[in-house]
Amino acid sequence: MTTTQPRPATYTPPAKQAVEPNYSQVLDDLSSASVRRNFDPYLDIDWDAPHMAVVPNDPRWILSSTVDPIGRHPWYQALPENKKIEIGMWRQANVAKVGLQFESILIRGLMQYADRLPNGDKRFRYTTHEAKEECNHTLMFQELVNRIGMETKGMRPWLRKLSPFIPLFSTFWPTIFYFGVLAGEEPIDHIQKDFLRSEGEMHPAMSAVMELHVAEEARHISFAHNHLRTTIPGKGRATKFLLSIAMPIVMRVLCSAIVVPPKEFQRQFDVPNSVMKEIFWGSDQSKAFLSGVFGDVRMLAEQCGLMNPVSRQVWRAMGIDGRASRYRSEPAYTAS
Repeated sequence: MTTTQPRPATYTPPAKQAVEPNYSQVLDDLSSASVRRNFDPYLDIDWDAPHMAVVPNDPRWILSSTVDPIGRHPWYQALPENKKIEIGMWRQANVAKVGLQFESILIRGLMQYADRLPNGDKRFRYTTHEAKEECNHTLMFQELVNRIGMETKGMRPWLRKLSPFIPLFSTFWPTIFYFGVLAGEEPIDHIQKDFLRSEGEMHPAMSAVMELHVAEEARHISFAHNHLRTTIPGKGRATKFLLSIAMPIVMRVLCSAIVVPPKEFQRQFDVPNSVMKEIFWGSDQSKAFLSGVFGDVRMLAEQCGLMNPVSRQVWRAMGIDGRASRYRSEPAYTAS
């Protein structure tokens, strides 16, 4: 007579076991953290408090001269205060709109990715936790856009048109999908952390949104890094070579699509072509900013074995080469 023992909740059939023990523990830790430490934008942000009101001519909307690429440029700094405030409000509303559009793509991709996982795979639980958190982020970003009151479209038109198809990468080319995840998450996270580290005064609605987003985004970026570090080394030599070429291209293309404002910005505020070219990414300062955004990703590429003589040339051609971070979220200004 034989007896059957019940399978544990995290059982994965041996033939389908693809998760290394360290990665498995990371998934447990991230899922547990998502349960113990999570946020609701309508519980954790007091939107209707008097100090959160968006009022006319509030100088706290002026773009930072040390953090924001537009705010650093002499053209912007020479504008009258009321114009700087108007541009600052439009800029922050558009960044929030881009954020929610990107999160929407990510949510759809995560759910399609989770749908293909076998029973018992720990990635299902974590990616679903992450999708739930990203849904809250879209609510938060749209609430900020609504309260600022600027009519913005967010992403550049070509990316908005492609957005229904991008989640398909999570099903057919998941590694490329997670490259795209980092191409969007790393620049936004980098910029928001720089804002929070800066000494300039921000509108409290902006700082509340950034603080909540950065806190949860740390888990999302950690998952993407750990996932790629676990899955890429086992791929064949030819596949890894192609991925090493694709990685910097995906980073550069999607970063510009997300960070650079659409043409409406230039038309609405009469921004000269020469100024736009300097801000994105013609000047030495803007080039240094662009390179600094991807220090963590260059570190990841080294860890995954995706840095080789050819791929280094592609990183350089994309304008995003440089020293790899020594640790996650290392501020760019500490680089030697």
